[in-house]
Order: sequence, then C-alpha cells, then structure tokens
Amino acid sequence: MPSQRKERRRTEHRNTASKKLDRMTADEIVRLMNREDRKVAAAVSRELPAVARAVDAIVKAIGNGGRLIYVGAGSSGRMAVLDAAECPPTFGTSPKLVQALIAGGRPAVTGAIEGAEDSRTNAEHDLRTKKLTRRDVVVGITASGTTPYVLAALKYARRHGAATVAITVNPRTPVARLAKILIATEVGPEVLTGSTRLKAGTAQKMVLNMLSTAAMARLGHVYENLMIDAKPSNQKVSNRIVRILAEATGSTPSVSKHALSQSGHNLRLALLMLKKGTDARTARVCLRNARGNLHEALGE
Repeated sequence: MPSQRKERRRTEHRNTASKKLDRMTADEIVRLMNREDRKVAAAVSRELPAVARAVDAIVKAIGNGGRLIYVGAGSSGRMAVLDAAECPPTFGTSPKLVQALIAGGRPAVTGAIEGAEDSRTNAEHDLRTKKLTRRDVVVGITASGTTPYVLAALKYARRHGAATVAITVNPRTPVARLAKILIATEVGPEVLTGSTRLKAGTAQKMVLNMLSTAAMARLGHVYENLMIDAKPSNQKVSNRIVRILAEATGSTPSVSKHALSQSGHNLRLALLMLKKGTDARTARVCLRNARGNLHEALGE
C-alpha cells in the first residue's frame, strides 16, 4: 500500500533540474523547458503498441455503430474537448461521433470549476445522459491516474460493456485497473511541480492526435494523406478544398472548382468524377455501390 500511495504522488514529484526556477533568466528557463520537452516524444514512443491497440478498438467501435467518448477534467478535459471539436471540420464526421465530457461541463472549458473533478456521481450522470452503450469506447484522460470523475466514468463504462482506454503518466495507479487498454506516458516530473499542463499535457495531446487521426484514416475519412471529407466552413477551408482536389487529381484549380460545383461541393464525389472522367450522377452511384470507399470505387 505505501508504494501505491507513492505512485499516486508521482505527478507531484519535484524536478531537480528546476529547483532554482525562480532565480533563472528567461533564456535559462526556456532552454530547460525545451530539454524537458524532448523527453515527451520518447515517452510516447514507448507506448505506441498500446496506442495502436486503442486505435483498433476505436475503429471497431465506430464500425459497429458506436461512438468515441473522451472523459477528462481540467487541462486533460480541455484537450479532449479540443480533439473532439476538430473532428467534424477535419474529417467531415457528425459532432455526435466523437464527443468529450469534461468535469464541470461547458463552463469548465474556459475556467476552473471548484470540486468538479471529485464528483463521481456527475461522471455517471454525464455518461447516462449520453446514453452510453456497449458499442461505444470511452477514453479516460487523467495525468495523475486518480481523478475521481474519470475513474467513475471508466467504471460505469465497464459495467455497460463499453471498451475502455486510459491515458495517464502514472502506470501503477487506480486508472490502470479500470481500463482495458492503458497508455501510460512516463514523462517524469514537471519543470513547475505538479503543473501537468506541461509535459504530461503535451504527451496527452500527442496521443489524442494519434487516436483520432489514425482511427479516421482507418475508417476511410482520408484519401492518401489528404482531408477528403473536409467541409467548407470558411473561405480558408474552401480554398484548401480546391487545393486538395487539384492535388489528388492533377487538375487545375479552375477545373477543380467546376467539379466541386457540379458535385454540390462534395469533395469525395468531385474526386471520383475527375479521376474517372464521369458526371456527378454516375459517380454518386459508383460511390454508393462501393459503400463510400474511394479506393474501391476507383478500382485501386
């Protein structure tokens, strides 16, 4: 038991390299932080097999009609909210497909909500409100590995048969016993003691980037390395979509714009039209017969 308590405090350990932080120059501080940040990628690399298993679990869940639901508190929850929010514009998915629950709800995205992360009942209530099913996958994000809100969410998910994943920097903590797949990026003590928005947060962001990007690529929301399902939410993205289509098909921007107009601004459909030299109606039938799979529709 004593060793377990020690593990729980790992995110509170002091970094010997930064004990004189308050007396360092600006140049010394940023160089120290940069040296410490180099450890993050190495810590994440050691967990790549677990990250890949998590991606497979997400792909399986979504392929069976389920959802990806992130759960976190504080800075971990905010990163989860960010990743979920980026999926619809990047991959053209429904906002319901990838969701994020943060302890304290929407107000906690921009400010601290006193005691929110300690509420186990709120975690169960939030997942119950989402109508969690066994087809979903719940990813709990907690740097310490002990956040009550996240632990309760994972327990609830397990009881309902949903797949469970945990992202933490402490491998031997309660969260490790609750998640089927554990991603534990041991980044070491923070430059500012206990401030897990630093190395721990960077590691979590890197893992979240991998989970959503790899899963969506495997689910067919990417063509080669292009955002084939991006939506024209503003002028910048509209211009990017034209460039994506031109790059993917070797067409000129003007030809790409015309194809997009003919396709009803459906990038996937426009690509098929240009690649096969066909009209929108024929391309739509071809895409439907291929169940939306571009490579299959193109015979690649």
